[in-house]
Amino acid sequence: MKNPLHYQLSEYDCGPTSMLNALSFLFEREDIPPEVIRNIMLYTLDCYSNEGHPGKSGTSHMAMMFLSNWLNRFREIRQLNVICEYITGEQVFIGETSRINDALNRGGAVVVRLFYDVQHYALLTGADDKNIYMFDPYYEDEFTDEHWSQFIPEGDVELVLDQPLKYNRIVPFGYFNREDDVLYALGKFENREAVILYNEKTEKTPEKTIEYFI
Repeated sequence: MKNPLHYQLSEYDCGPTSMLNALSFLFEREDIPPEVIRNIMLYTLDCYSNEGHPGKSGTSHMAMMFLSNWLNRFREIRQLNVICEYITGEQVFIGETSRINDALNRGGAVVVRLFYDVQHYALLTGADDKNIYMFDPYYEDEFTDEHWSQFIPEGDVELVLDQPLKYNRIVPFGYFNREDDVLYALGKFENREAVILYNEKTEKTPEKTIEYFI
């Protein structure tokens, strides 16, 4: 049985929440070992604020890379059929030739660092020919206040509240590829990162039919 994807509990835990949501999206609840949940929380929230408070600058690139490697090792000892790939820099973009789009079209999930007032992690779960289907762990129930209206033209980014197992935003490709600190931008190439995840049993291979996310 699949669980609904969930929202972060604080202003800081978007990283571990998105990684846990990736596994929840890819695997049945019964297949996820408790050790994975424990270690995702153990290895993330490793950044200190300027005032020295642990966790209050969220999760680092290094922690995400380490966690990706750990999950691959976990697969090798046959604890969970998860395949992880950590990519950075110019590999991280949205478009027809993107490894991210390819992964989404093959049934994978992608955790990306992007901009949402501050640096932020969110989960990508699907794509069509012009939009990304995303679960943003920062809860919003509407995009109507003055703050959001300056970033989201009417009808551009769609807020979705009736697909709790898959996504809560539909975002056009163009939002992601910007290099400025603007809504959902992946930012400067030297700072970009993403974790691509597959369920080894359900990944679509070239031998199988590739379908767009519905």
